Amino acid sequence: MLLDGGSPKVPPEELRALVRGAGFEVGSARADFGIVVGGDGRFSRYGRTEDVPLLFVGVRSKGITGSRAQLARTTYDELPEALARIRAGKYSTEEHRRLGVLKNGKSIGEVFTDVYLQRGNESACIRYRVKATGQGVAISDAAIGDGVVITTRAGATGYYSYVDRIRGESMDPGAFADVGRDEVGVCHITPTYTEREGTGAHPLRYKLPWGCRVELSLTRSADARLYGTTDSKAGIPVSLRDTISVVPGKRVTRVISF
Repeated sequence: MLLDGGSPKVPPEELRALVRGAGFEVGSARADFGIVVGGDGRFSRYGRTEDVPLLFVGVRSKGITGSRAQLARTTYDELPEALARIRAGKYSTEEHRRLGVLKNGKSIGEVFTDVYLQRGNESACIRYRVKATGQGVAISDAAIGDGVVITTRAGATGYYSYVDRIRGESMDPGAFADVGRDEVGVCHITPTYTEREGTGAHPLRYKLPWGCRVELSLTRSADARLYGTTDSKAGIPVSLRDTISVVPGKRVTRVISF
C-alpha cells in the first residue's frame, strides 16, 4: 500500500518501483500495511485516518525550518532494508491511542498526535478556558495567549515541546517533554497570562491522566481556529458559542517499528 499525495518528498514512481522491487504489491485494496514517506505533518495526517499498520519513512529536510521527522521509524535511504525485515517478519507493531474531538457534542474526528485551538489571522491573543474532568481531576484554567494544544504521547515532539526547544541559548530539535502512554499533555501556546481557578497557580504545561475529558471554549469573541482534525489549512472556525471536547478516541494507530 502506497500512501502519498500533495507535494511528495520523493518521486511517486521511484517509490513504487522500490516497493515492488522488495517483493510487495502496490495498491490500496485489502492492504497489509501502509508506507508513509515524509515528515511529521504527513505522519500525523495518515496516523489519524488509517487503520492498517503504518511504516513512517523520514526524509529529513535540509532547511533549518523543515520537518525533523521525529516520528520516523526508518529513513528513505534505509527503506530497502526495512522492507526486507518486514518481509522476513522481523518487526513489531506499536499501538498508539488516539484522541477523539467533538464540537458541541458532535464528533469531528480523531487525532494521532495533537489538536490545538489557536488564534486566526484576524485576531491577536485569544481569551479562552480549559476545563479538565475525570480520573480524579477537576481543574479550570483561564488564559490569554495564542491558544492551547492537547497532545498524545505520539505528539510530544511536536507543538507541545516548544517550551523545551527555546530553553537556553540554542534550540535543540531533539529535545522534547515526554508524555506517557496513559497521559494527555496540555500546553498553552505563548501565553501572556494563565490562572487556575481556586489556586495561585499560573500553568504553562501539564499532563493529565488518560481518560480525562478536556473542554476548550472562548471567553471573548475572536477569530479562533481548531487545527489537527482536518486537512484544511484554514482549520475549523470556533466561536464564542462553541465548546470543543477532547476525549479518548475509539481507534488506535498502529506503527511498524524495528
